[in-house]
Amino acid sequence: MEINFKGKRAIVTGASQGIGRAIVVQLVKCQAEVIAVARNNDLLMSLKQEVPSIQTICLDLSNWSETEKKLKDIGPIDLLVNNAGLAILGPLTKVEEDDVDRLFSINVKALIHVTKIVVQNLISRNAPGSIVNVSSQASMVGLNDHTVYCATKGAVDAFTRAAALEYGPKNIRVNAVNPTVIMTDMGKLGWSDPAVANPMLEKIPLRRFGEVHEVVDAVVYLLSDKAGMITGTCLPIDGGYVSS
Repeated sequence: MEINFKGKRAIVTGASQGIGRAIVVQLVKCQAEVIAVARNNDLLMSLKQEVPSIQTICLDLSNWSETEKKLKDIGPIDLLVNNAGLAILGPLTKVEEDDVDRLFSINVKALIHVTKIVVQNLISRNAPGSIVNVSSQASMVGLNDHTVYCATKGAVDAFTRAAALEYGPKNIRVNAVNPTVIMTDMGKLGWSDPAVANPMLEKIPLRRFGEVHEVVDAVVYLLSDKAGMITGTCLPIDGGYVSS
């Protein structure tokens, strides 16, 4: 299935590594003009070296006023991938106020803010658009030591559904993907111990974790016109975990 975004401009947040970086690379291969947003300038510059055609914006999305300043006059935007996210894990009894503030600031507040900016951009041009939020299976099931993280991703899913309802009449589609453990460099590091990995794998009918390209492919599909009748969907990419 050929997907082409020629003439389309896309923003990808959390673009400097892992899934976000791979999404940027694939969107460029599909001929989109991509604006990569991330906090780590060194990693952004290495991405720029890999994909010279992209525009980069070094930005801490938790800073509302700085985000407004750097994104409000960015020009026409057709596609958005809200990939930026933060995980702080541990038992609920050890959660600190700062943990809650940081998790909700990036995973929810920043996502809402960037979506608002892009939706305003689309409406001002009377243009159709597609937005994909990178959520998690943690929005759909309880996971040990993930209480606050689960709460943030549940908020992402609820926001996805509400935004899809609100802006469907404007031909702006809003969807989410909900991956299980994905074998990014960080995923490999965190789940390399069989004692940690095996209990999770036993709950996944396919008995494996996801690969980066499996999330990227789903995101690109949902962004594309091939998914033109899909909005308000939260798509598990989890080997059957949440349905088993």
